[in-house]
Amino acid sequence: MSTLPAAFTHRSPATRLVLRDGVIDDLRTELDALGIARPLVLGGARTQRSALFARSIAALGDLPHLLAEPVPAHSSVSLVERLAARGTADGIDGFIAIGGGSASDTAKAIALLMAEGGRLADHAIRFTPPASLIAPRLAAPKLPIVAIPQTASGAEVTVSLGVRDGDGAKLLFTDIQLAARLVLIDPLANLEVPAALMCATGMNGLAHCIEGLYSLERSPLAETLALDAMARFARALPAVHREPRDAAARAALLYAAHLSGLVLVNARTCLHHAICHAIGSVTGVGHGDANAVMLPHAIAFNAGAAAEPLTRAAMMLGAGEGAGGLANAVRALQAAIGVPTRLRDIDVPREALDRIAAKTMRERGLYYNPRPVADESEIRALLDAAY
Repeated sequence: MSTLPAAFTHRSPATRLVLRDGVIDDLRTELDALGIARPLVLGGARTQRSALFARSIAALGDLPHLLAEPVPAHSSVSLVERLAARGTADGIDGFIAIGGGSASDTAKAIALLMAEGGRLADHAIRFTPPASLIAPRLAAPKLPIVAIPQTASGAEVTVSLGVRDGDGAKLLFTDIQLAARLVLIDPLANLEVPAALMCATGMNGLAHCIEGLYSLERSPLAETLALDAMARFARALPAVHREPRDAAARAALLYAAHLSGLVLVNARTCLHHAICHAIGSVTGVGHGDANAVMLPHAIAFNAGAAAEPLTRAAMMLGAGEGAGGLANAVRALQAAIGVPTRLRDIDVPREALDRIAAKTMRERGLYYNPRPVADESEIRALLDAAY
């Protein structure tokens, strides 16, 4: 058990979670309780073609709503600014984000921009190596978000978001008001989502927990959530891989993911997510796949600087002590659930590695990493090891 710090701050978002088979059919009732009378509905292209999405729209009944164009992976500043203008003109008063992290992040970004005004980039966190971080104050009240998560990223309850700008850089934002006001988890409906996608995005959720244990900004309660969620991921991910039609396994995985999102309300992602953001912004590779590949390499990089939290993490995965045991346990989990383990296997071209390394050096996650990153060469060495 870690020593309680002399002082700390812990934030709790005003999120209500309902986990139940068939809960999507109660969407209209839940919106009425929140006072949402004209929502903007968001989802990716695959999600918008799904039976789950059709059920969600049907559940709205005669409630007026706007349907956003399909949200792409990693979203974009241009889409956010276009939808924010449309939302303001049409008088929307809330959001329904259905699907994965891109849908949730886009809803958060629109809510932020509609409240704060200006251009989206004006409100982004700015990191300048080696240790300068500027986070704009975002105090304006935000419209409520209802999330129906269909991946295991936990993005629905996190207070941060990332959106890709025109140059391919990931802009990051943080505001506790952006956590979903209501989260509806329907395990039975999640059976429509391929198990492979749930497992890959579950590696993202697991990474939230591991980085939450050693992030330079964290709280003891966040550490408690991280450890519990890690143990749940270790059981739920193999279960979903073995029994893709088991709704109980889906429920367990989605709950672990929700906990991992709560970790990030009070901890920050570090080097691992910084690299994954850069991989996505440069190549368009799915965030879950990037997480699946890079996690053991980031653990090894931080081994010396975060020995105690990594030992606790290893215990949650039933591994030997220390970062070495944890990295081996993560590799065993990769094998058990069939997620990718090399950058070449997720179509990252070798010629993109220098650009990924350069973009990583501008990522906020380096500010919170327990081991300082000296220069691009250290990032490039990690990418080469993962290739």
